[in-house]
Amino acid sequence: MNASPEQAARLQALQQGFARVCNALAPLVQQTRVWNRVALHHLAYRQLREQFPEMGSQMVCNAIYSVSRTCRMVFQHPASPFHLSRLGDKPLPLLRFADSCPVYFDRHTLSLKAGQLSMFTLDGRMRFQLALQAQDEALFHERKLREIVLARGADGVYGLSFFLADPDAPPEGAAPAEGRDAEIPEYVMVEETV
Repeated sequence: MNASPEQAARLQALQQGFARVCNALAPLVQQTRVWNRVALHHLAYRQLREQFPEMGSQMVCNAIYSVSRTCRMVFQHPASPFHLSRLGDKPLPLLRFADSCPVYFDRHTLSLKAGQLSMFTLDGRMRFQLALQAQDEALFHERKLREIVLARGADGVYGLSFFLADPDAPPEGAAPAEGRDAEIPEYVMVEETV
């Protein structure tokens, strides 16, 4: 993304706010051992909306998705050192999301039309012109959207990744990149209780 300094500051504020929501949710996961997306939504959505009104309803849902997705990777991937079978009766470790954690978007919080990208931020929607080929934009509208991820690279530049699936393809059991390996993302710290 070719963001101006003002736009980059808005994206950073959104990323930090998203991390705060994830970190508010993580202790609930630790206490209840619930990270199923739907169950977690029922447990926490209303409280998170009250606690973080600036995030908007859909971004709170996206933060719940992010925590659920990360917990599946940390607690359910067979190669994870924190897999439930390895933890036994010990308490779950607490996950901490760094301010550099990716922000998940969906069709409600990010749209693409006629080469213009419109995305949610904490202080209103922000728009970018994208130099997309017509066939690339058509894919966004024709394919099933799995994920849109905003992340800041090591160079400090923000970028968006789009994960699209063929609408006729059978549904996959795991979200993109989840089933490949058990490497815990660098933006997640795992705090074990002794």
